[in-house]
Amino acid sequence: MRISGTGISTDRRPVSVLSSRPRDHGFSLIELLVVVTIIGIFAGAAVLSLGILGSDRELEREAFRFRSLVDLLTEEAVMDSRDYGIMFTETGYRFFIFDYQQLLWLDPIGDSFLAEYQLQEPLAMALSLEDRDVVLESGFDEELLEEPEPQVIILASGEVTPFDVEFYRELNGGRFVLSVELDGSLEISERGFDGL
Repeated sequence: MRISGTGISTDRRPVSVLSSRPRDHGFSLIELLVVVTIIGIFAGAAVLSLGILGSDRELEREAFRFRSLVDLLTEEAVMDSRDYGIMFTETGYRFFIFDYQQLLWLDPIGDSFLAEYQLQEPLAMALSLEDRDVVLESGFDEELLEEPEPQVIILASGEVTPFDVEFYRELNGGRFVLSVELDGSLEISERGFDGL
């Protein structure tokens, strides 16, 4: 082995061959990055599978939106001494106000919160009154709206027609159910989701 005047080896062989002691056994940066990437992939897959198998966030959002509207209308009915009606179809709902002069259910003109609302496909709804399923129309047509007859009524006294409305998607079978009691109390529950 040749050594220069400064005491540094000028031999071109790799250091590990020159050194008689064993190499430190740590992880290289590349090895750590590969492991972190694999863990990230598995974590992402786990989060996605929970979203697919767990409750459906879009259904939950629709159920809570409807619950907020019913809760708001129950309070408004008492404050304004006005009766409201809710008409359901398989894919939507709309609200009406009862006019005691004409004895008719009328559209709430100029109120965007109470306008007709359609669920995005493939979401759907089912309605039951007093534990009996109600056959819903597929959509709102002119004949249905000519003389509307809401299935649910919110009275000025604060009482509500007791009902259960289910928000569901056929794909996974899970449902969010909004249950409304006579006194206007509301409860949302989940049914049929895997693992629940």
